[in-house]
Amino acid sequence: MIIEQIKNEILLLNKKYIDESEDGYDFWNNHIKYVVEEAMYLAETHNADKEIVELAALLHDVALMAKVGTKADHHKNGEIIAGELLNKYGYPEYRIEQVQGCIFNHRSSSYATNIEELCVADADILAHFDNISSAFILGATKFNFTKPEEFMEWFQKDYEDLSDVTKISFQERYNNIMSVLFGDLWEE
Repeated sequence: MIIEQIKNEILLLNKKYIDESEDGYDFWNNHIKYVVEEAMYLAETHNADKEIVELAALLHDVALMAKVGTKADHHKNGEIIAGELLNKYGYPEYRIEQVQGCIFNHRSSSYATNIEELCVADADILAHFDNISSAFILGATKFNFTKPEEFMEWFQKDYEDLSDVTKISFQERYNNIMSVLFGDLWEE
């Protein structure tokens, strides 16, 4: 039940963001639904707490959607907003803290202190590879990338930021994606 409640909150916030922001970015369809899908796959693979992982995947970019703070601090602000939302629905405090840890540490698997945090951090990266057209739009509009090499370096950095265990399972798919996207520019 809590997952559906939080998903509904995120969908409402997403609609509000689309309607009111200059860029009209659709967080749900371009990113979050892919993060949730990858996070749940990783949670199953690693025997992680699926409810914690799914809630954190749904809420990991909530501060960006709510336009609170900057991208650089969205993990800190997201942790606070997520706590408020989960508390509103009476979610247990110790579980809120676990979700908050996942959100706070989602920017890199190297920050992860447990398997749930690792699942969310890796899923956030894998989502870029699930929706490549959105990643290219984001790279062009948010980061002002204009050269194929810039996109290639971004994808390479993302791959390098994955945990070692996810890198191994994702390597073949990554190699195929990079080969198709960048051809001779990219070497395995």
